Amino acid sequence: MGKRRRYCLDDLKAPRCHLNKQLLDVRVLKGEPAELSCTVSKDDVTGTWFKDGLKLTSMDGVFFEKEGLVHKLIIDKVEDIHAGKYRFEGGDIKTAASIFVEDPPKVDKVLLKNLTSVPTVAKAGEKVKIKIPFEGRLPVRATWLKDRMELADDTRIRVDKTETCTMLSISSSERKDCGDYKVRLKNDSGVLEINLKLVVIDKPQPPAGPIKIVESSANDITIQWKPPKDDGGKPLQSYIVERQQVGKNDWETLGETPRSCTTFTTNKVEQDMSYYFRVRAVNAEGTSDALESDEVKAVSKASPGAPDPPEIVSASRDSITISWKAPRKTGSSRIVGYIVQKRKKGTTTWLPVNNVPTADKKLKMTNLKKGLQYEFRVAAVNAAGIGDASEPSLPVFARDSMKSPGQVQDLKVSSSDSTSVTLTWKRPEANDGSDVKGYEVEMRSSNNPNWTKCNSLPIEVTAYTVKGLQAKEIYFLRVRALNDSGPGEAAELEACIEAAPPVVPPRLLIDDTVKSFLIIKAGNTIRVNIPFEASPDPVVTWLKDGLPLPNRATVNTEDGTTQLLIGAAEFADSGIYTVELQNGLGKRETFSFQVQVTDIPQPPGPIQLEENVPNTVTVTWEPSASEKWENNLYYTVLKRESQKGLWQLVGDLIYTTKFTFTKLIPGRDYYFRVVAKNSLGASGPSDTVQPWKIRKPKAEFQVKQPKYRGVNQNQPPRFLVPLKPHVVTTGSECRMSCAVGGHPPPKITWYKDSRDLSNDPNYFCTNNFGVCSLVVLGVTKQDVGEYKVEATNELGRAFSKASLTIKDSTL
Repeated sequence: MGKRRRYCLDDLKAPRCHLNKQLLDVRVLKGEPAELSCTVSKDDVTGTWFKDGLKLTSMDGVFFEKEGLVHKLIIDKVEDIHAGKYRFEGGDIKTAASIFVEDPPKVDKVLLKNLTSVPTVAKAGEKVKIKIPFEGRLPVRATWLKDRMELADDTRIRVDKTETCTMLSISSSERKDCGDYKVRLKNDSGVLEINLKLVVIDKPQPPAGPIKIVESSANDITIQWKPPKDDGGKPLQSYIVERQQVGKNDWETLGETPRSCTTFTTNKVEQDMSYYFRVRAVNAEGTSDALESDEVKAVSKASPGAPDPPEIVSASRDSITISWKAPRKTGSSRIVGYIVQKRKKGTTTWLPVNNVPTADKKLKMTNLKKGLQYEFRVAAVNAAGIGDASEPSLPVFARDSMKSPGQVQDLKVSSSDSTSVTLTWKRPEANDGSDVKGYEVEMRSSNNPNWTKCNSLPIEVTAYTVKGLQAKEIYFLRVRALNDSGPGEAAELEACIEAAPPVVPPRLLIDDTVKSFLIIKAGNTIRVNIPFEASPDPVVTWLKDGLPLPNRATVNTEDGTTQLLIGAAEFADSGIYTVELQNGLGKRETFSFQVQVTDIPQPPGPIQLEENVPNTVTVTWEPSASEKWENNLYYTVLKRESQKGLWQLVGDLIYTTKFTFTKLIPGRDYYFRVVAKNSLGASGPSDTVQPWKIRKPKAEFQVKQPKYRGVNQNQPPRFLVPLKPHVVTTGSECRMSCAVGGHPPPKITWYKDSRDLSNDPNYFCTNNFGVCSLVVLGVTKQDVGEYKVEATNELGRAFSKASLTIKDSTL
């Protein structure tokens, strides 16, 4: 008898090697290093690395390391060829993970800095070409935008793109081409945005008209104009003024004025002659077209100028007396008298009071209607005729004078600081004067006996703030009520001004509640509160992209907080906002933040399906219209295998408009759906109209059997490898396989719970030279049960059974 071998109990219980840490997927930028590592439980494990099913050997830039229990695969510099699925095998363990090589668009750093920091400058009419070479995984989609709108080719502007560069060409540049441009490079690895500025310089536009005649006389003519609306991108240097006598063809240059002066006086005129004038603006690029005037005649204005408005001396129900002063310009001869006119308040017709000029500067009028309100004006007369009339007097009633109003009540200081005092009071008593028309406030310092009026027009409310006072000074203040008869009795008080508070430089109180980047949904309100401290109160300035805020924006600053408010945000409100504090000493502090106005994306356009590679489908679609304003837009692709089935995610974070799906099973109908997404949510879907199907191949296999003489090769069916039970999770794929022998080759039939699956489209059966498989895609509760495979030929039949169970996801 042979010797029996004895086994030790410890040998039977020797622990198997297992994984302490599996391989994990890695995403890495092209050109960067990458590392895959796993940890096993035993130090004596010798591992082997595979890529896409092929065994790896040492090669340039790829290294294998073992540090104790840790096995590593290291790639010094990742290239496209390194992308794929890697597997580590050692002893009883297997673990796999993928390396995804990201290659987003890139532009040379020096070129990028030059493009973004230095504007591109061109002269009007010149060709402009801005070429940007780039690298990155193809395809790269290049989009040019100006002022947030995508550029489209026209007769002047053309956008070209190759696989390595994009170029903007403008055949003949114009001033309207100036502005901020954005180049957006996008591929399936990411997005690169380049902001650049184009400046087109030109000669200025003509000065803004019309040309006004400020003064015209027999000796000189003074004209005035406005600066051009566009200086051509270069500072104005001067204006050229020319003159042409009516009836002649030649223009005569009269002179130039500096850019800050928009008036010109010439004495090169002759009395009673008519002229045209024209003005041109000049900058470093040239001279503008001319702004021309209407015909101007040089005439002597000998009549007097207009006096100041007449003043009301007295008024009663029977008469009104007015007075006036002589005009500043008397004309070419002395003034011999004045003509007075009147009109009823609210009418436009002036009526003469005296037909013969009065030499006096005072006139009493009696032909008036009691109770009506009148206005008066005066014109001076000399040998040349009647001069210009004055502005109207203050309106006055033809009625007996009223009683002066009484003293205001309860005059007091409601608040004060180092430079101002706020007064409040109450109206005079009802029986102490009537028809109060307003109030006047006067002030004087303790060392000045003269009163100074604080308001030029009557105050209609019973409060007033006196500003511009000196700290630590004593002031006397008084208030009087006013009516048609004049001011009433004054109420007076004394006020001591506080010492000025210590100067606190302006400082913005930025904390976690103040965000530097805001995403606002279109239509919502933009409301930003910025707290600060400063003494005295600083000047607060808000800017958007370095320019004043649009009219839609409002700013409110009080109690140490300044607020920006924009109702119903629009896409144009996106940009960099800056708040600036500055005090009188020149101390300044700023804070900037970015606002991105966005919205839930609009749906993608129609979907097209193509079979570019056999047994795959390439899904392409028109981009969502939201790509014009949304920088972080991406797409998600879903599929289902019947019109009423559940949608399953097959592609996410797609930054292009193309996706290829490879896991197709012949004979099935596939429907696809594309959704656009951003940080606010998902758009409505874009679905395929017709299903996509790859027909089952009808392959015929002919195996030439070897001929053996005298030996019968026929055999009944038998299972070389039987079915095994499967435990899977809901939604996963299950593949049941077995190996069958027999001659003639047996016919294979699959059953589930005794139901023939041959014609069920939810199951996919294969038989490759005796290796038989049943594939269940997307396992559901309905797929749980007992499966049986039957092999039959003319010599007999054989069976193999196995169960399919769904694992409880809560365990």
